[in-house]
Amino acid sequence: MTSAGSIGQASEAVASDSETKPSGRATIQILVDGDACPVKPEVEKVAARHNLAVTIVSNGGLRLSTNPLLRHVTVAEGADAADNWIADTIAAGDICVTADIPLAARCLDKGARVLAPNGKSFTRDNIGMALGMRELSRHLRELTAGGQTHHAGFGKQDRSHFLGELENCIMALKRARQA
Repeated sequence: MTSAGSIGQASEAVASDSETKPSGRATIQILVDGDACPVKPEVEKVAARHNLAVTIVSNGGLRLSTNPLLRHVTVAEGADAADNWIADTIAAGDICVTADIPLAARCLDKGARVLAPNGKSFTRDNIGMALGMRELSRHLRELTAGGQTHHAGFGKQDRSHFLGELENCIMALKRARQA
């Protein structure tokens, strides 16, 4: 179902992180739902600072990075191919960056942390409401002539909030592993 054409293999182990997660990986991994993600450069910058592996999953068409911590996975065409790959791969203690609410719910079910590109954290406490609002919005689009919705723009403040939240998320996971 997936054609995993990986470019630039990601590091699977980091010397400072010797404890192994239940998934068998020794480090925190960041998985990015990459097709429409506006914060890929920010993820790369923060991950490099912490020496963490990043996997960017897409249906193709992304410019590849030469960063050895970044791995690009191109999945087969299909509505949920990238989401399915991420949900199948992510493990407890990993981080997913996505605006896709159903994918966020699937990642939370596996014990991962989830951040939207605007820095909003999806949690077990707020995912039900997010799924409900998504369904309500879908229903309202069906009832409205033209079926259009307004999406707020993505600005510097969103990017800054995301950077801070990603840093906080990584530090919280590192502290939890040391405890």
